[in-house]
Amino acid sequence: MTEHAHSQGHDHSQGHDHSHAHGVSADTDRRWLRGALFLLTGYLAIEVVIGVLAQSLALIADAAHMLTDAVSIVLALVAMRLAARPARGGYTYGLKRAEILSAQANGITLLLLSAWLGYEAIQRLISPPAVTGGLVLVTALAGVVINLICTWMLSRANRSSLNVEGAYQHILNDLFGFIATAVSGLIVLTTGFRQADAIASLVVVVLMLRAGISLVRESGRIFLEAAPAGVDPDALGDHLCAADQVVEVHDLHIWQITSGQPALSAHILVEPGGDCHKVRRSLQELLSGEYGIAHATLQVDHVGEQGAPDDVLTLGPRPGAEPEQGPGHCADAHGPVHRPGPHEH
Repeated sequence: MTEHAHSQGHDHSQGHDHSHAHGVSADTDRRWLRGALFLLTGYLAIEVVIGVLAQSLALIADAAHMLTDAVSIVLALVAMRLAARPARGGYTYGLKRAEILSAQANGITLLLLSAWLGYEAIQRLISPPAVTGGLVLVTALAGVVINLICTWMLSRANRSSLNVEGAYQHILNDLFGFIATAVSGLIVLTTGFRQADAIASLVVVVLMLRAGISLVRESGRIFLEAAPAGVDPDALGDHLCAADQVVEVHDLHIWQITSGQPALSAHILVEPGGDCHKVRRSLQELLSGEYGIAHATLQVDHVGEQGAPDDVLTLGPRPGAEPEQGPGHCADAHGPVHRPGPHEH
């Protein structure tokens, strides 16, 4: 096999040797999630009954939000089990993106629920019903305690997973909502200002909107194959092109398989006579060490050596071939071309 053929091959020792350990095992994650789910569902049933008796929309809003908390944890647990299955058949990445589906479902649920609660809160601002402030205050304070415990539990899990982060954001927002509800109960109890309940509901709505938009945006970036947040593909391409013996970088793609698992592929052209093995190894070390991208597939060619399929490839250009750069190397090049020195992207 020629050196060029070796350089194009996928290096399993470096391209796939990536660890997903984040200091928290999947079993530990599941244990914390199950504990939080048990507490939430138990208190949820109590809060719904009290919310109806006290005629408090803020409590009902908190209960509805707590229901989405429980659903988000169930989705997270299911997604974690699916994501752990090995890749097989047509699913060459396995089912790792089930976690992102879960995160997006959590975000959409928050947005839909916030729209309904926002409408109800505005109606109650206009025509506020009688609210039992003392009952609201005591129930909300108990909810604060429950949510503090659940928030602590999920903070112990691996929040670098967008899936776990989605469940965490649900519970954290619910904690803030309970605090707002407790304040509204105190106001109603001490001043008789019934609109305080609806105002507390609107505070919960704002928190839900903020978390929902964030989850939908982040999961959408992954589904649309966008580069990981904080990674500038143009700057990364220029960095690769500045490496020794590299003449050009194109067809550069950076995406995320799932949260915390970035991947990259690129076509690298090296100077005639350059050591393509050495270039590939050094670039993969750069990507892993400086960008945290351990899953990298690099196609490495020498400038001017892409000929007919039957041509024998050598360390230099084919006899009589003129070295060429640019789109001629790919019938359908994608994205900007990176070369040493100043250039437009």
